[in-house]
Amino acid sequence: MGGPTAVGGTMGRYRVTKKIEFCYGHRLINYEGKCRNLHGHNAVVEVDIDAAELDALGMVIDFGEIKARLAAWIDAHLDHQLLLCERDPLLAPLRAHDQRIFVMAENPTAENIARVIFDAAKGAGLPVAEVRLWETPSSCAGYRCDES
Repeated sequence: MGGPTAVGGTMGRYRVTKKIEFCYGHRLINYEGKCRNLHGHNAVVEVDIDAAELDALGMVIDFGEIKARLAAWIDAHLDHQLLLCERDPLLAPLRAHDQRIFVMAENPTAENIARVIFDAAKGAGLPVAEVRLWETPSSCAGYRCDES
């Protein structure tokens, strides 16, 4: 339907952003600051999807489609779970107490969580351009894949 338009000699792109909220706990290993302690966040993730052209309905993608594909994954894997590094010594004792834990290869920093969500979105077939994770209202980290 709507193709790219030249703006100042460059081709424009469309973008939609879906916000998804979830709660999680985590801690950082080998870190000297207060985030070495177990603590939690009420996070907001922003998922950007870009397109050069709109579909027949005039959309990049239906927001409900993003929710159906990605929010369900976040609910099942991250929401109200502990996100811990696979090398965290608390992993075994917490598992012994039947805690919900999402194990990550690296420290569960906002940057690494954004990458995990980006990969989940890609795995769900979403043409994701960027993911930003707001760990607090004033602190955000993101991940995008720069295609060359």
